[in-house]
Amino acid sequence: MTDPIRLSKRLIELVGCSRREAELYIEGGWVTVNGEVVDVPHVKVTDELVELLPDAVATPVDPVTLLVHIPAGHNNAERFVEELSQANHWAEDASKIRPLKAHLINLTSCIPLQAGAEGLHVMTQDWRIERKLRDDIVKMEQEYVVEVSGQLSERDLKRLNHGLVFNNYALPPCKVSWQNETRLRFALKNPIPGQIVFMCNEVGLKVLSFKRIRVGGVPMSKVPPGQWRYLAAKERF
Repeated sequence: MTDPIRLSKRLIELVGCSRREAELYIEGGWVTVNGEVVDVPHVKVTDELVELLPDAVATPVDPVTLLVHIPAGHNNAERFVEELSQANHWAEDASKIRPLKAHLINLTSCIPLQAGAEGLHVMTQDWRIERKLRDDIVKMEQEYVVEVSGQLSERDLKRLNHGLVFNNYALPPCKVSWQNETRLRFALKNPIPGQIVFMCNEVGLKVLSFKRIRVGGVPMSKVPPGQWRYLAAKERF
């Protein structure tokens, strides 16, 4: 039995790399301990089998963007995303990004959900994504599916698309259509907080639930409530 030492120090002994290179290998998910990837350099090891994976590269971890499905009933999205872990990473994520603990820190929330809504919430480490979502929020379309009860005439459906005034502000045109007998599809740009519920109430509809399913060109896909996936390299907001 040897004395416990930092994983980064053990890796230096094994492969003769520098301290910085060791940390980059570990943080990048290229080091295993007894066959399991460990991406925290300060973890202590003793006699465990430490290995550097083939094709390992000592480069900083690229920033990522997470697409989180906030479940119904969570009024505080920020609190929910603080509890994210690799355990609720969507198993069918097709991004091919290797999950790392480093991906779950220093995340910034972008484009908040309407109050009371569930669905797609964007978290990013990438300043370029953050800036784009901030700068383009006025022109970027968001899509919500809204479960409602009540009757809606053709005239009021047209009013939902254009013609309502909210807090003395004439709402800009949007796209509202029936998805099925009880669900409306709203495609609108930069909705004011509370706007969707107000719009439905204004035409005699009661909102039972509503969910954001798309931001710009990025859909939530089939991510189940409470889980998340990575923004893939080819996806664009």
